[in-house]
Amino acid sequence: MDDRLPTHLWVMAHIRAADAQGISMMVLRKGDPSRGTVILKLNRLDRTFSVLVQVREEARLRWTRGTGKDPVDEATADAYIARQTRYDPDVWVIEVEDRHGRHWFEGEVL
Repeated sequence: MDDRLPTHLWVMAHIRAADAQGISMMVLRKGDPSRGTVILKLNRLDRTFSVLVQVREEARLRWTRGTGKDPVDEATADAYIARQTRYDPDVWVIEVEDRHGRHWFEGEVL
């Protein structure tokens, strides 16, 4: 039995925790409330972005770098996200504004 929180509760808990620390997170797209995959659009507030995609390996949460190791411009980040949402309409997209590029969610970045 899968005992993970539904995606909508998990996302909202992270948004509240980040807000308490002065970090802005916004839901750009709501996906399946129960089991939607999460994509993080990391806005470094310097016109550069990174995109992380949630993956599970052996029940462990991890993140892959959708747009590569180096930050990209917003158009490149948005194009990647658009391709993913066409492929998986249940995906959630969360924008995180953090000058250091931190994602604020648990899980290792691969």
